[in-house]
Amino acid sequence: MESYDEFAAVYDLLMDNVPYKEWTERIITELKQAGISDGLVLELGCGTGTVCELMAEAGYDMTGADNSPQMLEAANRKKIASGHDILYLLQDMREFELYGTMRAVICICDSLNYLLTEEDLLKCFKLVNNYLDPGGLFIFDFNTVHKYRDMIGDAVIAENRDSCSFIWENEYDEQERINDCLLTIYAERDDGAYERSEEEHVQRGYELPEIKELLSGAGLEFVKAWDGEGTGDISEADTLNRIFVMARECTKTPVSS
Repeated sequence: MESYDEFAAVYDLLMDNVPYKEWTERIITELKQAGISDGLVLELGCGTGTVCELMAEAGYDMTGADNSPQMLEAANRKKIASGHDILYLLQDMREFELYGTMRAVICICDSLNYLLTEEDLLKCFKLVNNYLDPGGLFIFDFNTVHKYRDMIGDAVIAENRDSCSFIWENEYDEQERINDCLLTIYAERDDGAYERSEEEHVQRGYELPEIKELLSGAGLEFVKAWDGEGTGDISEADTLNRIFVMARECTKTPVSS
């Protein structure tokens, strides 16, 4: 079973409660405060392109990378409808390649939690550092151990929509910090019948101190963190579900003009 295979067709419908607009507005505010009001921006784990579209609408030259062909198909349909000039790449976050550097890189909606080891996360961070302009910014979020252990745990979640529904059967391994979810989807076909499919989604919970350490190991400087459930900056991470982090490239010398 592959993640985001059949799920891609109904992803936007079932994720309509995710505050993409609010998250993106905060990201844009942080970028502009740092003097990045336009230019090249990469979104890792771009999914169906919702955030890329919002960023493009705000004037950024967007590139989106994702390792799901089905999600990128949905993103390209949005691009055709909006007319935005967004480049989408079928690439893994641990191995992505670009033609040049970016003013900023973003990665949200817990995409980084799909990297199950610190080694893989470090690979991603090092690549981000490599493809950032001198002083460029990296803004991302992650789900915490608290969310998987205390909020989701071994729960079963079910939701219905007019044309589809899903059952989310969750298991959390506290020792390994691995969250394993079996997602069963019932989606309505054109003929009115419902088709059943299954996908497995495996994520790992992280904590802010280890994220800071990995950023440093990749040559990135931690700048700040804020609560993913609101907009306030934070100092404690142990009871938060989702944390946003901003880091800065700090190892390159700017090119003289």
